[in-house]
Amino acid sequence: MNIRTIIAAAVLGVFVAGSAHAADKLRIGTEGAYPPFNQIDATGAVIGFDIDIAAALCNEMQVECEFITQDWDGIIPGLLAKKYDAVVASMSITEERKKAVAFTDPYYSNKLRYVAPKGSDIDVKDLKGKSVGAQRATISASYLEDNLGDDVSIKLYDTQENAYLDLESGRTDVVLADMLVTYEWLQKGAGEKFEFVGEEVNIDDSIGIAVRKEDDELRERLNKALAAIVADGTYEKINAKYFPFSIY
Repeated sequence: MNIRTIIAAAVLGVFVAGSAHAADKLRIGTEGAYPPFNQIDATGAVIGFDIDIAAALCNEMQVECEFITQDWDGIIPGLLAKKYDAVVASMSITEERKKAVAFTDPYYSNKLRYVAPKGSDIDVKDLKGKSVGAQRATISASYLEDNLGDDVSIKLYDTQENAYLDLESGRTDVVLADMLVTYEWLQKGAGEKFEFVGEEVNIDDSIGIAVRKEDDELRERLNKALAAIVADGTYEKINAKYFPFSIY
């Protein structure tokens, strides 16, 4: 597991949210493979929207922010095993996940979109017999399994990047993913050959920060910090760095 440390601010006070972490440091778990929200850059540093938001929250809370990357499938188990104190990794707030962890207020909202090769004439209302890709253990995967499992061949991947790679190679006909992640992928060059198809899949998806259920004080401090960075314009500046529209 790779560990990257970002000093969000000089420690000006004492922060206590349970015995799992030091008073002056907050350990943040993230995937590091989900651009533009979290990824590893050429220098080995973890970057992205999630990282900037987490750093701003740490700054507001006057603590040091330490980032720990973890494969997506193990990110909640890692939190429960106290490898880190909170997960900032574009995690959808779901009833199933709330059985294991607690969530802060949402820090952005999301919809799902299908993406396919240009000129493929994919009809998302009739995908029977098609091969449809998604990242494993995500809202997209759950949606496909719950709604299309009997009609399509569902292919699940360990990372979103691998789902796109199979689409590019022709091993899948279409991919369902978070709209904002696919937007970034299309903007970075894939838009020459691929495009959104069909309407947005509106699943009322809200993204939150996960903490252990017993760390209620930490959850409340994160909520207070989130409200503060929204109110003072910090959130808006971070949003504009990645998207020309609000995702809050």
